[in-house]
Amino acid sequence: MKHLIIYAHPNKASLNHHFKQTVVDILTQHNQDVIVRDLYHIDFNPILSLSDMTGQRKGEVSQDVKQEQKYISWADTITLIYPIWWTGMPAIMKGYIDRVFSYGFAYRYDQGIQKGLLSGKRIFVINTQGKSKIEYKAIGMDQALCLTSDKGIFSYCGLVIKQHFFFDKADMADKERVKDWTVEIAQSYLKSI
Repeated sequence: MKHLIIYAHPNKASLNHHFKQTVVDILTQHNQDVIVRDLYHIDFNPILSLSDMTGQRKGEVSQDVKQEQKYISWADTITLIYPIWWTGMPAIMKGYIDRVFSYGFAYRYDQGIQKGLLSGKRIFVINTQGKSKIEYKAIGMDQALCLTSDKGIFSYCGLVIKQHFFFDKADMADKERVKDWTVEIAQSYLKSI
């Protein structure tokens, strides 16, 4: 199977980086094809410009976006790994979605009816967050995060969500907790290979 990992965290010592490496290791150990797009490393431009918007309406995208779309088209399974900052994606990941998941590539409208164009592809999402799940549940943020990303982006584009991990209090996690999370990720991927 072909796996694309889209990763957004600037710190190589981060928990997100550990999770990225965990996924890469599991997949390569099981002879899966893997491509990693580290958005900070490749210095991805997250700004959706007027030129981008004008081009999208004509079915034309810039070369950097076209390259990312080729990776997505290639993949059977997509994994997004990023922290939750200010109850959302880091700007670089949101900009990636804005520019790469464009009209005519990720979705379109047929006679006014929305159609996801990435159907048949699976997605895993791995998020870390500072708040506890209890705190987010109490204010409805857990549902809001799933609604805005899972339904508002991924399902909308036709992707099948295999698993969306939310690892809470990540900034205070001890080694045992990180080990448990690593095993949880590994088991989920092994079931899907």
